[in-house]
Amino acid sequence: MILIQREDPKNMLTLLFPLSVCPQLKDPHQFKSPVVMLAMQHSNSSGISALLPLSNHTVVAKEPKMEAVVAKNTTQPRSDPTAAGLTMTLGIIFNVVALIILVKAYNRFRRRTKASFLLFASCLVATDLAGHVIPGSLVLSRYSTSTEAEAGLGSTFQDNSTDQDASCLFLGGCMVFFGLCPLFLGCAMAAERCLGITSPLLHARLVTTARTKMALILIWLLALCVALLPFISLGDYTSQFPGTWCFIRVMEGTKATDLAFMILFSGLALSSLALAFVCNTISGITLVRARLKRSCSQRYTTRSHDTEMVVQLVGIMVTSSICWSPLLIFGLISAIRSYTSSTFSDKETYKHLMMTGVRMATCNQILDPWVYILLRRAILRKIYRITKKQASFKGSTLRRWEFGSFQNSEKNKVDPKSFK
Repeated sequence: MILIQREDPKNMLTLLFPLSVCPQLKDPHQFKSPVVMLAMQHSNSSGISALLPLSNHTVVAKEPKMEAVVAKNTTQPRSDPTAAGLTMTLGIIFNVVALIILVKAYNRFRRRTKASFLLFASCLVATDLAGHVIPGSLVLSRYSTSTEAEAGLGSTFQDNSTDQDASCLFLGGCMVFFGLCPLFLGCAMAAERCLGITSPLLHARLVTTARTKMALILIWLLALCVALLPFISLGDYTSQFPGTWCFIRVMEGTKATDLAFMILFSGLALSSLALAFVCNTISGITLVRARLKRSCSQRYTTRSHDTEMVVQLVGIMVTSSICWSPLLIFGLISAIRSYTSSTFSDKETYKHLMMTGVRMATCNQILDPWVYILLRRAILRKIYRITKKQASFKGSTLRRWEFGSFQNSEKNKVDPKSFK
């Protein structure tokens, strides 16, 4: 549409006409008296109540190469920090409780083979706690900033792929670091238990407390090096939908370095999950065989500790796979499609998928502590006893019912000689 404002000695006349009405004008700047401006009809505009007829003095301009600047008005739901604050609080409480349980258990088993596993587990819970507090605080800060922006400027979100503020860079680095650390630690724990179950003598010779602490430091350093890659121009961190968290650039303007960074992050994370699955499978098969060939109670006591640890490792692996796989897969697919295709048609869909993935990844830090709280040997033993009692109660009830039914059927039998 063309908005033409013509000066008149008495008043100002503003006329609005379609472009197709008078196509003969090609350069609106060749006229001096009219002021020609472009106007774009907004989606929520009230429309035109009346159109003035064309006159001989009316000048209509058409500029085929001129484009109007369209401002994005993508309305998003208002930011509500209540859910994020509640999630953060629950995660802190659960991680603190699990950390207390693990520290007590480590002090009790300090000189046994379980000490290395408990040290790994304590560091994993401590990392989850830090990964919940630090990024959670930054997310709440961005929530408050978004709320202030909505109050002042309206609820608009600009998908700014060049967002390079310090808080976004730090939050993106925390997402990568605290995402890789639990997966690396879970993989290391699974490998340590696999070695301890399949080759106990080799495990006793190789695995010591000092070497365990060194392995923990190397794991944290590896995750930190990966998280710092964007600071040496290998990939970028950018604000993600709906503007309250930051991650690797996977949606708009994805470069080859961004794609390589996302492939590296997803590859390391998925490889850790796959290796943990292999180690836990080997450990489980070995324990089942040992159970079938059990010969003495001493051996059984040792294997019961191994069974407890393997059950916890399987719980960690399942929880991490469910919570982290969506973000890893959706992020990798989004980066590939954004880099290879100039028109990313499903961008809005993948924005919501990424948001769902990061919420599920946050749940991993809440569910991990419950693995140690619920899957302890004392709790498992109680669950086993309750299940056994229920099964025996049902079996005895069934036997009593069958015996009573048999007696009643015998009493109801009629002797044919009594009628003679």
